[in-house]
Amino acid sequence: QVQLVESGGGSVQPGGSLRLSCAASGSIFSIWSMGWYRQAPGKQRELVAIMPTGGSTNYGDSVKGRFTISRDNAKNTAYLQMNSLKPEDTAVYYCYADLTINRGTIPYDYWGQGTQVTVSS
Repeated sequence: QVQLVESGGGSVQPGGSLRLSCAASGSIFSIWSMGWYRQAPGKQRELVAIMPTGGSTNYGDSVKGRFTISRDNAKNTAYLQMNSLKPEDTAVYYCYADLTINRGTIPYDYWGQGTQVTVSS
C-alpha cells in the first residue's frame, strides 16, 4: 500500500512564504513523477507544479515565478516552496505521485489527503 503524507500548510499574510512537503511511503518500485494540485472552494482542481523523474518541470500559469517544486528522490519526497503568496492562492493543496509498485506494472496515480493553505491579512 502506498501513502502520500503532506505537511507544511497553514495561514500566512499576503506576500509571505510557505513550504509544503510530501513524503511517499509504502511498496514503491519507481516514481515517475510527483507534484502538487490545488482546489479552492467552488473551483476545479488545478495544476500547481509537477516534476517528472528526469523530465522537465511544469508549473501552472498562476504560480510561475513564485512557486518552486523540488524533489529528494532518495527520500521519495517532494517539496513546494511558495513565495509572494496571494489571497487567490488560498486552497487545499494535494500532493500527487505517479508510480509503480512492481517491475513491469502500469504507473498509477496516488493522492495525499490535502493540506490547507490560507493567505489572508
